[in-house]
Amino acid sequence: MKNTKGQPFILFITALVIIALIYGQHLLIPFFLSLIFWFLIREVRNLYRKIPFIEKRFPIWLQNMLATILIFFIAAICVQMLTKNIQSLSQSLELYNQNLNHIADKINSRYDINIKNILSDYSGNIDFSSLLSNVFTSLTNIFGNAFTILLYTLFLLLEEAIFSNKLKAIYANPEKFENINSIILKIDKSISSYLTLKTIVSLLTGLLSYIALLIIGVESPFFWSFLIFLLNFIPTIGSLIATIFPAIFSLLQFGEFEPALYVLIVVGLIQILVGNIIEPKIMGNTLNISSLVVLLSLSFWGAIWGITGMVLCVPITVISVIICSEFPVTRPIAILLSEKGKI
Repeated sequence: MKNTKGQPFILFITALVIIALIYGQHLLIPFFLSLIFWFLIREVRNLYRKIPFIEKRFPIWLQNMLATILIFFIAAICVQMLTKNIQSLSQSLELYNQNLNHIADKINSRYDINIKNILSDYSGNIDFSSLLSNVFTSLTNIFGNAFTILLYTLFLLLEEAIFSNKLKAIYANPEKFENINSIILKIDKSISSYLTLKTIVSLLTGLLSYIALLIIGVESPFFWSFLIFLLNFIPTIGSLIATIFPAIFSLLQFGEFEPALYVLIVVGLIQILVGNIIEPKIMGNTLNISSLVVLLSLSFWGAIWGITGMVLCVPITVISVIICSEFPVTRPIAILLSEKGKI
């Protein structure tokens, strides 16, 4: 007979972890975001070290400081530009409501479908200022935790210098130390590779979208391109949402279907070009994760942590696969989570 004595305990621990993730998200989310910043800082530091002068003359703490200042300086500029863009959008709210009614009249006159009252009801119920305020709040909440994230990142950088010594003290046996150290290096390489390449791909998508939106004449193109950049980190549905959002708002801005159609086609083509052609060539098989697992992970982390959880779902899943693959007991789990059953 199978031993089922441990199953209630495993279920209890699983439930406890999920509860901790839900109720501890205000502490855990800034920590996971600081981990991402830490990985990015290390990648920027590695770029700095390719310059012979910096590698020889600048100590490691100064390299970390320069990389941190650069990343947070870029983040501060983004916040300032987003603030200006959202203020600009807020000033056009009355125009959006007028254009929505104009679109309803056009549909009614062209197709003889009496939907004006329905659309008017919806437009009356939609508070665009509240909608923009919620979007702005969601974005600024991430940057609003900048001090906490910066503090976590600082301690991660300090811990990085002595972590290897701690591992050697914990695992006196050289073989065990090498085994644990190899797991950590695999996690480090996979996450660093994913974050770096995904950031490059997302930046390319956002830049091309910005140029397209600027040419079409969509208001506040930086806001929409930044949103496209951010949503591109969310697997599968992120690119779809990033295409629909600016198309809908261009419809409200112009009050005509043609500009919205242009946005939908051009931004959609950019997503297809970058996502299906350029991204696979740049990233290759950097992530050994099943597509079904990505979707399930997306749903799970999105349910407990919202948009931030959707962005973090892939790095968390990668870590889980690597850790599970290193232990005989959990190795079958890693095989199930992998893309082709090879780990």
